[in-house]
Amino acid sequence: MNPKALSHEQLRAAPKVVLHEHLDGGLRPQTLIEIADEIGHTLPATEPDALADWFFEAADSGTLERYLETFAHTIAVSQQADHCYRIAAEAAQDLAADGVVYAEVRYAPEQQLLGGLSLEGVVEATLAGFEEGERLAEKAGHPIKVRTLLCGMRHADRTLEIAKLAVAYRDKGVVGFDIAGGEIGNPAERHIEAFDYLRRESMPFTIHAGESCGPESIWGAVAVCGANRIGHGVQLIKDIDLTGDEAKLSNLAHYIRDRRIALEIAPSSNLQTEGAESIETHPIKALYDLGFRVTVNNDNRLMSRTDTSREFQLLSETFGWGWAEVERCTENAVRASFLHLPERRRLLEEVVRPGYAALEGTETNPE
Repeated sequence: MNPKALSHEQLRAAPKVVLHEHLDGGLRPQTLIEIADEIGHTLPATEPDALADWFFEAADSGTLERYLETFAHTIAVSQQADHCYRIAAEAAQDLAADGVVYAEVRYAPEQQLLGGLSLEGVVEATLAGFEEGERLAEKAGHPIKVRTLLCGMRHADRTLEIAKLAVAYRDKGVVGFDIAGGEIGNPAERHIEAFDYLRRESMPFTIHAGESCGPESIWGAVAVCGANRIGHGVQLIKDIDLTGDEAKLSNLAHYIRDRRIALEIAPSSNLQTEGAESIETHPIKALYDLGFRVTVNNDNRLMSRTDTSREFQLLSETFGWGWAEVERCTENAVRASFLHLPERRRLLEEVVRPGYAALEGTETNPE
């Protein structure tokens, strides 16, 4: 461990930006217990600490498929409007308490229809919850702005419908689209109709790729579907030869770096799904050092028992990252966000840069 590593408490004071955060992966254990009791859903544990332990241990199985099975419980308690509202409001407050000043939180409304809600009802209840969470967070002294990405499930056939839903709620709180779910056997190219529609509508989107599948998955997401960002993308390292004095990049790797296509990396989650073998061998450092637009994210705070400050703390302890690297990744996230340009500039100039200048007492990094 690096003795000069930034502490969790230091990092909580830093303004952070999260681009890859699943709403149904960040519930408070106590909230899960209370809603499950209300609706008659059986959980694997009924005490908050024990339930948190169960989620972490179940998600730590080493495969993406087993990891995804844990969501059966969080989705089960997300079927009513008041529950959607509560979960979103708490997520905004929890992120803000960790020093996150802007977050794009994603979820799949098609999985929340078992209680009779419409797709529109899910989205409107969730947006209202985020608005309330923002209000309460600001009142507590931790202002945050939350925007949402709507996910289509890559193993299902409703992606075009969800893409149209995202466009319908554009500028009402929804800023983009994604596909989620098991990557193996479900290539992004299967959903090209949805991505073609989004491009015609000038709606940005990200795609989970290169998490449990190799560079071919990233190629499909970028070259075929036209993704603006890549969710995870850690397997891109397989397309980069690091054995010589100078790294040799594939055409795909060059394209992603040259075009500044951001990688939404979530270190702890990658370890759980074997996207990386260990934090010491995680490709994030090599990708960062090579100049890729690396961003640091939680993915699922409940399953990974983490927050954004802890993710940066791991990187600081392991790779010696200081304020310069944390700030750089944060600025990368602002630039890669789906906010409109004036909003990105305000976030950089009025929140992020002043925050880091106060922390490190130096000028911020150039582009």
